[in-house]
Amino acid sequence: MPAEIGTTLSSTGKTSPYPQYVEARLGFRNHWYPTLFSDELGEGEFKAFPILGDRLLLARVDGRVHAVRDRCLHHGVAFSRKIECYKKGTVSCWYHGFTFNLQTGVLCDIIANPRSNMIGRLRIDTFPVIESKGLIFVFMGDAEPPSLADDVPPTFLDEDIYVRGRRTEVQANWRIGCENGFDSTHIFIHKDSVLVKGNDLILPLGLVPTGKDAFEIVDEASGPKGVYDKLFEHCEPVFEGKIEGETVAHGNLGTTPVAYNISIWLPGVLRVTPWPGPTMTQYEWYVPIDENRHYYTQTIGKKIEQESDKSDFGRDFDNKWNEMALQGFNNDDIWAREAQQEYYRYDEAWTEEHLYEADRNISVWRQLAAKRNRGIQKREHIMKIGRPVE
Repeated sequence: MPAEIGTTLSSTGKTSPYPQYVEARLGFRNHWYPTLFSDELGEGEFKAFPILGDRLLLARVDGRVHAVRDRCLHHGVAFSRKIECYKKGTVSCWYHGFTFNLQTGVLCDIIANPRSNMIGRLRIDTFPVIESKGLIFVFMGDAEPPSLADDVPPTFLDEDIYVRGRRTEVQANWRIGCENGFDSTHIFIHKDSVLVKGNDLILPLGLVPTGKDAFEIVDEASGPKGVYDKLFEHCEPVFEGKIEGETVAHGNLGTTPVAYNISIWLPGVLRVTPWPGPTMTQYEWYVPIDENRHYYTQTIGKKIEQESDKSDFGRDFDNKWNEMALQGFNNDDIWAREAQQEYYRYDEAWTEEHLYEADRNISVWRQLAAKRNRGIQKREHIMKIGRPVE
């Protein structure tokens, strides 16, 4: 019987060339991740957000978003089970009235026992927050946060890029999401997509590698760490699919070239440009929820020359790209990831699989992620719910 997640690979006798990647079931620690879209959290609102096997409580106070662990340090219950806020800038536990400052995490009062010696001496964890491009990014970890630019793809933070997007919960591990997005030859599953015909895309059935230089690693001392897939420069596209010499399928010989620049970046975000049209770029995150689920945060960015261009792109996004691309096209990817999860929920899957020539970019991504991540998220990090005030 294959070992469930959480065990070693000893039952197979095989070892992985990227053990930290296999171990990162809950994602990588000490990285910036997108959580809610900014317009999902209004002034004075509280919302829970599960992430990396943990759960955050996000609150907006005087325009600023605060993030704390959604768990009281007393008995570990979630604040979000019944939000109680008696004073702006605080949250009170509904169970015994333990009250915490949202900015510092300090236990500032206990409503049901105001003379407790614990008051002022303990705190819950708080997490750094940055709002950018309509997303609320949270730094999940306890190290000194780097620049947000170190954890997002190039161009995403450019001043002239305007971003719209959506978020979907997918019943598959986050790593499956990354590899599905970065898999150059999975385009076969999209051959009947409404986007391909509706946007007249050039999309083959597959790609046959012609050389070994099909990727470029970005691993500088500062800045984001990632891998560029250069397969389109080192491949032969397959537009006519055959079985035993008989043609059974055709790619789409449209007029719109897309997706000739594909890259993936730590902690798990894909950039595809141009996509889904010649003047746009898609940036998509695979944010771990737990071992078996991830949030698929899809965004499309477009360069904006003047303010009126935002409303024009907004209408295009709402009327076309959201439904045709982020759903009509990417729903095939969601379906494929959830099909893979049945197998990859076992640790052994990462050593028993059979990768082929076109998967070298995925192997390189795994190696880079294992080498350059800032830490592995583990259950021991999640169980710590309180610490002394320094």
